[in-house]
Amino acid sequence: MPAEGPADPTAPAVEHEHTSDGHIVETRSEDFAHARNLPVDPDWFKTAVFYEVLVRAFNDSNHDGTGDIRGLTEKLDYIAWLGADCIWLPPFYDSPLRDGGYDIRDFRAVLPEFGTVDDFVTFLDEAHKRGIRVVTDLVMNHTSDTHAWFQESRNEPDGPYGDFYVWSDTEDMYKDARIIFVDTETSNWTWDPVRKQYYWHRFFSHQPDLNYDNPEVQDAMLDVLRFWLDLGIDGFRLDAVPYLFEREGTNCENLPETHAFLKKCRAVIDAEYPGRVMLAEANQWPTDVVEYFGEPEIGDECHMAFHFPLMPRIFMAVRRQNRFPISEILAQTPSIPRTAQWGIFLRNHDELTLEMVTDEERDYMYSEYVTDPRMRANIGIRRRLAPLLENDRNQLELFTALLLSLPGSPVLYYGDEIGMGDNIWLGDRDAVRTPMQWTPDRNAGFSRADPARLYLPTIMDPTYGYQAVNIESQLNSTNSLLHWTRRMIQVRKQHPAFGKAAFTELGSANPAVLSYLREMESGPDRNYSDVILCVNNLSRYPQAVVLDLSRFAGWIPVELTGSVPFPSITEEGYMLTLPGHGFFWFALQPDPTTEGAGTHPVSSEAEAAVKP
Repeated sequence: MPAEGPADPTAPAVEHEHTSDGHIVETRSEDFAHARNLPVDPDWFKTAVFYEVLVRAFNDSNHDGTGDIRGLTEKLDYIAWLGADCIWLPPFYDSPLRDGGYDIRDFRAVLPEFGTVDDFVTFLDEAHKRGIRVVTDLVMNHTSDTHAWFQESRNEPDGPYGDFYVWSDTEDMYKDARIIFVDTETSNWTWDPVRKQYYWHRFFSHQPDLNYDNPEVQDAMLDVLRFWLDLGIDGFRLDAVPYLFEREGTNCENLPETHAFLKKCRAVIDAEYPGRVMLAEANQWPTDVVEYFGEPEIGDECHMAFHFPLMPRIFMAVRRQNRFPISEILAQTPSIPRTAQWGIFLRNHDELTLEMVTDEERDYMYSEYVTDPRMRANIGIRRRLAPLLENDRNQLELFTALLLSLPGSPVLYYGDEIGMGDNIWLGDRDAVRTPMQWTPDRNAGFSRADPARLYLPTIMDPTYGYQAVNIESQLNSTNSLLHWTRRMIQVRKQHPAFGKAAFTELGSANPAVLSYLREMESGPDRNYSDVILCVNNLSRYPQAVVLDLSRFAGWIPVELTGSVPFPSITEEGYMLTLPGHGFFWFALQPDPTTEGAGTHPVSSEAEAAVKP
């Protein structure tokens, strides 16, 4: 049976000013000030460290219990100190908030409790002043059922917006499309008692899908892009892009028409907003996701895409104490255009999704990481990083080291740098969206409101409660997880190979050790400019490993966190011993006293990475 219709189908549509031809008069970017722009750098995202912040959760400036844009602006110095290059903001647009803001009511307005468009421009300008870029979520696939476009579509089928959504007299079409939210939805069609037709939705029934077969919808969404890009944002994370089009006899995902529209978006950005980026949120297998980069030779769609299947396999590999899950998925990942980059993450504002694993692997993850049924949500686990790793400092450091060194640009989730906990007693994904813990004072320093007015309660338990885990206390301890994370980000920034270089896994006889090279070269003599060796012990026990580094015979590994030189590499196997869940980052440097140092042949992966 189809889902029920909008919550209040008899509610009148919100009044909007209309043009003479019946179109809604949209807010213009010319009505606002614009933020300063950072210098154009077409590759900035390749070496960037991204920091995801929920506006609602970060800092409350007006003491109403909800974080806001002015509060976020007040904390920009902290984000700059941490070393983040780009802030990623999930939706802050006007919304009825039935899906955490992903149900957008007005693409050109800020949710009033967060502030105004003017507040956002000020925030953006202050971020740019500190050299921090800002990428925002944009939900392209659907709107809220309270959006003016949908209200006009359901009330005036023959009007300008009558064909803005996917309507049908029956629910028989597109039966091969899966239901994504299996916990709450029984159909992708919902009956609307006003229009007396079914409308299509891939997500919640209150989020009707836009009809991208209508050219006017495409033009309207391109104008939404222009609105925020004019104000000065540095790019978009395009939410739910695989589902833009529908075709009978398909699963309605990753269709050619979707890629054609993304090429249109990219053409607009390249021509009108050089240096801005598009990041695809496509929870798909790598062989499907690479299509979102566009043509392999030129990369004419998204600049970045998240590598969803890698994330659960990091957790799997460490728990199994075996590198195979990571090695396998990276080996299955096709090459991407030189202009493109993966985005990688450990946790974010959603559940730890297990869609891109096998049934057997999903059962394993549940058995290892879910000790209470409340920890599950949809097809995933709604827990933060520290509780998943049982607050084990060695594991937290290992996972972060993997995040910062594997191929792609890393995304840190707010609070993970201090080991924040979660609250599985809260509904759905709210478990991992609690207030940022700034101090041990009332409300964790997040807000001066009465605790009962907070949008969500602060974490209170003895292990993860804000009295024990907060930024203030960790700032005062140089041995804290916060200071350690900042130091590792600083090391990463000093070596562009982490973001731009070829990746070559080094095999060994010890399956518990994952080792790889990040190699980047430059100059007419083709000598190495940056070669990083990363060695990771996925086991809780000390491990020894012998690596074939003969290609670098005569070179010296210099450990990056302490600038400590290790014994010179020879033609023989190079032995290292690592503590449980330990890791090494080395810069491999030619020994200036060795004749011919620095002239060794590059690997095939590095060779491919530098070809024009």
